[in-house]
Amino acid sequence: MVYKFRLISDEVDNFLREIKIDSDASFYDLHEAILKCTGYKDDQMTSFFICDDDWEKETEITLEDMGTSSSDEDIYIMKDTPLSELLEDEKQKLIYVFDPLAERIFFIELSEIITGQDLAHAICSRKEGEAPQQTIDFDEQLNTSQSLDLGENFYGDEDYDMEDFDMDGFDMTEGNPYDDDKY
Repeated sequence: MVYKFRLISDEVDNFLREIKIDSDASFYDLHEAILKCTGYKDDQMTSFFICDDDWEKETEITLEDMGTSSSDEDIYIMKDTPLSELLEDEKQKLIYVFDPLAERIFFIELSEIITGQDLAHAICSRKEGEAPQQTIDFDEQLNTSQSLDLGENFYGDEDYDMEDFDMDGFDMTEGNPYDDDKY
């Protein structure tokens, strides 16, 4: 079988990639196909997450075993995990974390399962728009970003007046309410 995945980004509106890959390929093969079709370097600790229909993360597939999970949990490593082991239904949702420090991701959907076909290598069958920058340089971001106005009106209403504040509702003269032994 051949899996066709559709990748989108919440950072770049016109970004779209479609990747066709054999169902027996590993998550690492899919990882390499994503890097190739986006022009990214292979220098980040990326991960895949199998998600539910609301994009909530369920199962993580890591690039390498970090040894951080408890012995009760199954550990999935990209090179050791075939796609078909964890993916079996069309419309299955995944997240690919390509910039772990800034938690930047691609949303992936298994858009089609093509039976009766095999692929020796993954192919990018559709490429639209430019991929978002792979990593964010935080120092550069701080130097080039617009300065924020953190003045007195930063949090809201410019017409706020301290005299309108109800001091009676905040009378703390009766002691600390958390002094009781029940807390």
